[in-house]
Amino acid sequence: MTHDHRPALLRAALDAAERGWPVFPLRPGDKRPAGHPEASCPGTGRCAGGHLVPEQRATLDPDLIRAAWTMRPYNVGVATGPAGLLVVDLDTLKPKDVKGTPDGVTSLQALCERAGQAVPATYRVRTASGGGHLYFTAPDGVRLRSTAGTLARKVDTRAWGGYVVAPGSIVPSGSYDVVDALPVAELPAWLLEALTPPQKPARPVLLSMPSRTSRYADVVLERETAAVATAVEGGREAELFRAARAVGRFVAWGDLDRHTVEDAFQSAGEAAGLKPYECRSTLRSALNWSIRNARPRETA
Repeated sequence: MTHDHRPALLRAALDAAERGWPVFPLRPGDKRPAGHPEASCPGTGRCAGGHLVPEQRATLDPDLIRAAWTMRPYNVGVATGPAGLLVVDLDTLKPKDVKGTPDGVTSLQALCERAGQAVPATYRVRTASGGGHLYFTAPDGVRLRSTAGTLARKVDTRAWGGYVVAPGSIVPSGSYDVVDALPVAELPAWLLEALTPPQKPARPVLLSMPSRTSRYADVVLERETAAVATAVEGGREAELFRAARAVGRFVAWGDLDRHTVEDAFQSAGEAAGLKPYECRSTLRSALNWSIRNARPRETA
């Protein structure tokens, strides 16, 4: 008889949410998010306004959590960015790694020694592979992105744009378990400095586009980006989705370069107050749909 893991996984999801960490379902017995990938998004239901990535679907609502985790034994994903977390992910060695490669624990110890710092004491989870997750609270007003190998070999971070598998989750190789139930520490200043990318000059909002192969396409792009830039709160993402779909046919016909279109709408969306990741996700979904479904120019 197969053991029903749903009650324990539901408890794990609720425990994370009670800490203020938004959660979303991972596939049962797996680390990958449940639900459809962006490439096969139907554009209906919750994705009617554009494909929703796990970070956008994560919730603290206990009713939604109970509804999902009583249905299936989902593992639990924590959306680190919305949770206000930065998690240092210490990887183990893989069979393909070159002999002598340090694992994540060793690399972090060496990193701390070079910085003249002790290994931070904080909430810590042992991963199913034997690695570790060190949880830190991200500083207010700083939007850190997830990284891979930026700090050191086999040391990744999960913040905005990423997630971690929550303790209590189970995969074929084992379970994710809390090994140090300490309070979550603030991200040390020296780690913050190491993870903060250099400042880039502000990019101007481009609402007037240079002439390309089709003047009509330029006019449409200029009009639609202006509509997005002036969209009001509550309808900004829907307006971006609509406008990008309207312009996508010109990309399919070769009148506009996709990179130019994405750059213009990204600037317009951010000018309207949308977050960068919201713009990117909505743009990808809208343009992919429009290009895939564009009719030939002569029949449009």
